Amino acid sequence: MLALCAGGAWAGDAAQWEKFGAEVPAGPVVPLAQALADPAAHQGQSRVFSGRVVDVCQKKGCWVMLEDAGHGARVLLGDHDFYVPKDVRGPAQVHGVLSKVTLSPSAREHTAKETSPGAEVPTIEYRIVADGVQVQADDPGA
Repeated sequence: MLALCAGGAWAGDAAQWEKFGAEVPAGPVVPLAQALADPAAHQGQSRVFSGRVVDVCQKKGCWVMLEDAGHGARVLLGDHDFYVPKDVRGPAQVHGVLSKVTLSPSAREHTAKETSPGAEVPTIEYRIVADGVQVQADDPGA
């Protein structure tokens, strides 16, 4: 599906998406950095967020880290409703609900075991519980 990014850029016909979970709906796309600049305006509401997948759960592929302009959120793939390949990376759009979560010491320890080596696990993180994720597929001609 095509979507209009909030910054005015189009996900054009040339974009090929690898899709996981439910279809990401067409419509406005909120860059993650914009959402986290004013989280109260976006928390608790279903939205399409954009950014770049920079890490994936290395145990099962049950979450991805989405980053945009130095801001990040962990994207949970429903309640383990679907998974992504552990090596998927790149520009992405996710459809879900944003929240702010304080991680207990045991949750931080659990997450650290699933995170790529060297990646930090914060005490407080933003999360998106997503029902659909799409990652821009590699261009074989590039």
